[in-house]
Amino acid sequence: QVQLVESGGGLVQPGGSLRLSCAASGRILSINVMGWYRQAPGKQRELVAAITTGGSTNYADSVKGRFTISRDNAKNTVYLQMNSLKPEDTAVYYCKMDGVRYSTVPYYRRELWGQGTQVTVSS
Repeated sequence: QVQLVESGGGLVQPGGSLRLSCAASGRILSINVMGWYRQAPGKQRELVAAITTGGSTNYADSVKGRFTISRDNAKNTVYLQMNSLKPEDTAVYYCKMDGVRYSTVPYYRRELWGQGTQVTVSS
């Protein structure tokens, strides 16, 4: 089955840390870009961080220096290490993978989204 499974969300105090994981299932040959987005109540979904196959990264200004994105291509997994969390980081976090190639049906997916995981930063 072709899907993304996220884990690692939860409740944390301001200044704390969380690590999100997102694994892609299926007979995967390659994944182009992996990323994390978030959506807070009443706001549009926004890019948090992205990483290419070659390891180039891109971060939202609001998380630079606090969040780190990484990927394990052998496990088809992307991670988001979140440090120095602030209440304004509270949101549902979604992983997204672009350009997923499989060795069998469906052979290619332009994009895949995870189901979302809640991150709440509160004292």
